[in-house]
Amino acid sequence: MATRSMDVWDFEMGLPTVDHRYRVLLGVGRALAGVLQEGEIYAAIHRETARVLETDGFYIALYQQESDRAEVVYWSDQGRASWKPVVFRGSSSEVLASGEGVLVEDRLGDHSLLLLGDTESGATRSAISVPLRIGNRVIGVISVQSYRAGAYDAEELELLQGIADVASVAIQNSRHMSELDRRRREAERVLELARTFTSSLDDREVLRRIVDAARELLASEGAAVWLLEEEGIRIGASAGRTGPPEGAYFPLEGQLVRMVLEERETVIVDDLPATELLPLSFRRRLKGESALVVPLVSGERVIGGISVASEAPRSFQREEARLLQRLAGHAALALENAHLHARLRALSLTDPLTGLPNRRHLELHLSQEFAAARRGRPLSMVLFDLNDFKRYNDTMGHLAGDEALRAVGEVLSGETRAMNLVARYGGDEFVAVLSDTSAEGGRLFAERVKGRLRKHPVVRDADLSFSAGVAEFSDAMVEVRELVEAADRNLYQAKAARSAKREAAS
Repeated sequence: MATRSMDVWDFEMGLPTVDHRYRVLLGVGRALAGVLQEGEIYAAIHRETARVLETDGFYIALYQQESDRAEVVYWSDQGRASWKPVVFRGSSSEVLASGEGVLVEDRLGDHSLLLLGDTESGATRSAISVPLRIGNRVIGVISVQSYRAGAYDAEELELLQGIADVASVAIQNSRHMSELDRRRREAERVLELARTFTSSLDDREVLRRIVDAARELLASEGAAVWLLEEEGIRIGASAGRTGPPEGAYFPLEGQLVRMVLEERETVIVDDLPATELLPLSFRRRLKGESALVVPLVSGERVIGGISVASEAPRSFQREEARLLQRLAGHAALALENAHLHARLRALSLTDPLTGLPNRRHLELHLSQEFAAARRGRPLSMVLFDLNDFKRYNDTMGHLAGDEALRAVGEVLSGETRAMNLVARYGGDEFVAVLSDTSAEGGRLFAERVKGRLRKHPVVRDADLSFSAGVAEFSDAMVEVRELVEAADRNLYQAKAARSAKREAAS
């Protein structure tokens, strides 16, 4: 009987008086009150029980009535303790099913109680098992067992129930403390992850950090940020093996979309390929077996959602949903800040009349391209000027002049490659910065633009004409202004040639 003790009384002398039993339970309560760690409380209950009852074998199991799931969280056999969990169906236990204690004097294997022991030593023969209770709710079971028959009687069953009642409160308190500690650590982790994406104002970088944080927080194989647009949903960022392709566009269809974006609900999908919450065309483009989706809410607006998905079937829990919801709150704020910064930046770098980049934007871009040209990449600049625009503006009015300038911006935008930049330089002057382009390429571009401008109805009806100056970077140039000045000189020559031609014609 390796674990019994004579500290309180000799087992074979029988149980103590009621008064002594009260003092025993009081001592157990005091001993357990000082233990707050959930893992340590089980060993402490075992230790205190072993002081008053024979405990060749001992185990504590906790029970979740909603799922009928019972789990042995601590057990000991002949003094060898283990925290390795053992899961079983709670309703298969006499104690958990009835909520009453059970006394087995022999042939323990004939009863629906867990047996301790191994093939060498044989199984335990007698036992007393009692429920752990909080009020009328059964939260688990304590069992003490012996390798000899008839080791326990009804009075010892009653004593164990008293210990279990004290232990139930201690377990509940330790679980509350563990839960508080877990939530504190989770909150700290969420805040730590949130700082990674709130520290950036670049919207692309913010999106990337959000999906990385979601994957890490829920240990999932993939994550995505879904952004709500006027007529659909676009994948703003995606990561992992189950993440949908970035930039993919989905229609606003299906019950899941409505639940997340309209009703602002969190949705757990256990079987993604077969769910009826999404149309088949939607599901075919998604990867993974299970998913969790939460809305992204900024103020009163839903701006999208965050999803995580697993490669294998997984039952996402409510606690995991709560974690992702907390992360989504920080993510929505970070995205709104980044979008606001992008809008302000665009306003500061965009000409409000034509929608083209303004002079400040031009200078930033030209500085980068000039540095690349110094490393060997060809670079040309074309400077456009509307001829006699001041006279037209004074004659026809500023509204007509604005309309003509917008038409020029529209044509220039349509004729320019994505890698190049066109900007309003000021007044009636426009600039095109052409990467990987020679002077000859710049002249061809200028002629093409002038041809398009002559065909534009607003420009054609206004009878406006254009001059263009072209310049190409050379190794002799040290500063950006030298390239601009070269284009300006060429423009001046073009305008002078035009004036000379008009005088000769008159």
